[in-house]
Amino acid sequence: MFQLRWLWKNMEGSRRSYIFALCLSVVCNILQLSSPYFQSQIIDRYVSNENAVQNLQNDTRGLWLLIAGMIGFTLIRTIMQYACNMYYEKASQGMIYKVRTHLFRKIENQDMDFYDKYRTGDLMTRLTGDLDLVRHMVSWVIKGIVESMALFTASMVFFFTIDVPTALCILAMTPVIFIITRLFSRKAGPMYHKVRETQSALNTAAQENISGNRVVKAFAREEFEKQKFREKDEAYRSANVNAANVWLKYQPMIDIAAGSLGVILLIVGGFFIIQRHLTLGQYVAIANLLWAVSMPMRNMGSLVNDFFRFMASSAKIIEIYYAAPMIVDRNDSEETEEHLNGDIEFRDVTFSLDGKIILDKINFHISPGETVAIMGATGSGKTSLINLIPRFYDADSGEVLVDGTNVKMHKVNTLRRNISIATQDVLLYSDTIDSNIAFGNSKLEEEYVRKCAQLAAAHQFITQLPLKYDTIVGERGVGLSGGQKQRISLARALAVRPAVLILDDTTSAVDMETEAYIQKSLSEKLDFPCTKIIIAQRISSAKNADKIIILDRGRVVDVGTHDELLKHDGYYKQIYDLQSGTETETEAV
Repeated sequence: MFQLRWLWKNMEGSRRSYIFALCLSVVCNILQLSSPYFQSQIIDRYVSNENAVQNLQNDTRGLWLLIAGMIGFTLIRTIMQYACNMYYEKASQGMIYKVRTHLFRKIENQDMDFYDKYRTGDLMTRLTGDLDLVRHMVSWVIKGIVESMALFTASMVFFFTIDVPTALCILAMTPVIFIITRLFSRKAGPMYHKVRETQSALNTAAQENISGNRVVKAFAREEFEKQKFREKDEAYRSANVNAANVWLKYQPMIDIAAGSLGVILLIVGGFFIIQRHLTLGQYVAIANLLWAVSMPMRNMGSLVNDFFRFMASSAKIIEIYYAAPMIVDRNDSEETEEHLNGDIEFRDVTFSLDGKIILDKINFHISPGETVAIMGATGSGKTSLINLIPRFYDADSGEVLVDGTNVKMHKVNTLRRNISIATQDVLLYSDTIDSNIAFGNSKLEEEYVRKCAQLAAAHQFITQLPLKYDTIVGERGVGLSGGQKQRISLARALAVRPAVLILDDTTSAVDMETEAYIQKSLSEKLDFPCTKIIIAQRISSAKNADKIIILDRGRVVDVGTHDELLKHDGYYKQIYDLQSGTETETEAV
């Protein structure tokens, strides 16, 4: 099976330890035969034998040797079993560490389209619960299968050496066990796939609800969310119950078949003892080792159960394991300079998402150092347009050029290191403010961190916090206002000294005075050359730009400066009149 080959591939580096552990398992289970063998010898010589008393008097040393052998082999088996378990755990933990690291790297390197497709809760399930089932497969399920096979085979060989007819009677129940197990395996697979899907949906619901708890409370939707979670929880419970019912249907059959071995031995063995075909010692040896045949049969159901849980989880992991990003460095991509100039051009660019055209034949040029504002109604394609510059997505046709070179010919890391984006929806990490600002360059000097904060109008409110720049922000910046988070995000974007700075409605949550200060900082106080692209809804954010581009339904419908666009009716003048009127009315009130 492909999953097992994948498992073996990822055990590279731990294979020797694992094979050694498997060999130890086989030896340990063969040594299970030692105690019944010594017991049978003791009974036949010193208990049930006609000359038992004479043998005890004349061969006391032999009795002590048999007892010592039984204790010694038990001690050796115990030590070997401990070493065996240690090797299993070492191999499984080494393998799962390797797979988890690989999966996280894969997820980190995926395109934006990947994150549009996969939910956070589902990815978390794959990195945690699914991986734990893979580890369980390596450390317990395969071990259990090998031990059960070794114990069953060794026991049956031992039984055949004692008495062939008795061994055949015991072996007769084996086909029944395998038939029941086969029937169980056919139904178990789909059941555990259902369990896996409902678990993923449950984790996603929990993750989304916890992340959006402020929205839930703001709209007083706690009861609605509780009910939604109960439905997911009920689906997960129902899937587990259905899987358990299949297990409970077949497991009693397996237990009955395995338990019948004791009845078979009692009838057959008792008859053979009466007929003097078996000695009492041989009967005791078989009776004491009968569990070694029945236990593997009983374990077969649970091992099949765990195996199909592994199959369902590993399929989900492998899906991510081999997922390949589409946006990667081309083999013929050019080695560009580490710091770009910031010249940007769109030539007949068309872009669609999920079959819907978002941008249609876009053409414009931005010279290095220019400040360009992009405006348009909601859904006009503004954010999609800027996502094409750092290659978060690739255009369907046409060319996006940076410094005269198609972005597809740039090294992805070089391109993105030269482009900083500060968005309206800000993500801050649960770390200090200093670390959040220096996220793009962890070696940044503290003095420069503070300078970037000053340029973003964030220094003043940061210094008023109890620990200033060492203040730990909550998850996603909880504890800070929207405007404060936006200013920290802007400082983070400036800290890497980008060739292209993209502001996606970054100052929407700040007051007009702060916005004016930020605009002045960006135009007059930057100590590095930078092309600035501003997505704006406010006229105040766009009016000082060197060029304003108006988008409508994915097309460029107007380009010009503030004064030029006011000279004729259009989207920009309508927004200007609307916002100017509102401001005038506000001042009058």
